[in-house]
Amino acid sequence: MTSPRRILIAGLAAAATIGALAGCSAGDTAGPSNGKVELRVATFPPGADAAAYEAFAAQEKQFEAEHKDIDVIGVEYEWEGPTFAVQLAGGSLPDVFTVPFTDSKTLLENGQLMDVTDEIEELGYTDSFNPIVLDGVTDGEGRIFGFPRQAYAMGLHYNRDLFEQAGLDPDAPPTTWDEVRQYAKQISEKTGKAGYAQMAINNTGGWQLTAQTVARGGRTQTDAQDGSATSTIDNDGTRAALEFLHALRFEDDSFGSKVDLDWGTINQEFAAGNIGMYTSGSDVYTALVRDFGLKPESYGLTVVPTEGADPGTLGGGDIAVVSPTVDEKTKAAAVTWIDWYYMQKLLDKDAAILDAKTLNESGQAVGTPVLPVLSRELYEESLGWIEPYINVPRDQMTPFIDSIWDQTPVGEPKKKTQEVYALLDTVVQTVLTDENADIDALLAQAQTDAQAKLDE
Repeated sequence: MTSPRRILIAGLAAAATIGALAGCSAGDTAGPSNGKVELRVATFPPGADAAAYEAFAAQEKQFEAEHKDIDVIGVEYEWEGPTFAVQLAGGSLPDVFTVPFTDSKTLLENGQLMDVTDEIEELGYTDSFNPIVLDGVTDGEGRIFGFPRQAYAMGLHYNRDLFEQAGLDPDAPPTTWDEVRQYAKQISEKTGKAGYAQMAINNTGGWQLTAQTVARGGRTQTDAQDGSATSTIDNDGTRAALEFLHALRFEDDSFGSKVDLDWGTINQEFAAGNIGMYTSGSDVYTALVRDFGLKPESYGLTVVPTEGADPGTLGGGDIAVVSPTVDEKTKAAAVTWIDWYYMQKLLDKDAAILDAKTLNESGQAVGTPVLPVLSRELYEESLGWIEPYINVPRDQMTPFIDSIWDQTPVGEPKKKTQEVYALLDTVVQTVLTDENADIDALLAQAQTDAQAKLDE
């Protein structure tokens, strides 16, 4: 876990930066009389270091120099499935925020996202998006409700230091699930650390179990053309994933004692050097360094092993959206910010270079492996634009960078995604805490329960 002292120092530093920004905003903004639109935008999760806020402050200054009628106010923000609906209903979200692909369909169908079709078309890059990605924010009538801004593929993250301490070659990570198990056992025996860990709570257990299922050739849900969906949780891929976790926990004793990890806590444990390997999105390196204090030299990334008749790699990402409660002036300002802050660095050479240079000078990660929301060609061209400013150890990510294009991308289940993930959390937790867990019975019950939700 991250030490309380580090959290306190980071929090004080961040608070000082925010306070300074707030002081500037107060001086610049006297309310409606100065004609500025006050725009609240999502920044970082609580605990981000001061350098992250310094980088944001620099970008805020650049934006406001170009758009003198908009006053940007950064707001701490972290998406969490169980609490998001409450925040949305309570009006406590920023004017601009991000949501995962998994929730975009449900939110737009519920009228909880702002329609931005006309604005995207006016900006002129509707046709530039990967159509599979754009589909996640498009309704049945072709209206668009957000800007896809970042995508990722699932990756296997590993600690190079623990590999070396265990006598393993950090430049030769495992390529099969059997090897992952062997490496995990060796790491645990040689170092006393968890050789492998996996998320299990706050819907992340279901998310990662779905990822493992896809990697083993299974699927947890199938969709019909009429909009209905069928739960297929009870399949050989999911069964193999659960048997793998059970074996690590109770046969090899290489899973470790923490079986209640979610996205934030597993990142903390990994950054602290307490976990040898875990799976998560390929883009998590930025948060590991920025928010959790990971030493870059200890990081390694490879692709998730695949096996079975129809294996794939679960992908995901998030979209930048506008709160449905804002007025037209704030909506226009929000779209201007999203275009400037998120999109232009993907499309325009000068914008990409400015963004990379600003982040680099503030000590923020530049060059973390992602999947393109636009074309692969434009993504690879943009890496050339920013090459002088790339500061992430991409040579330590070579196993992922070289192999990810050979894997088949698979999107997350589209219907009742987070609700089904929550159901699967319980399955994962049971397998990790009950040595006598009946995996077949758990799968059969989960499939029945998930289908009931899909039929609602």
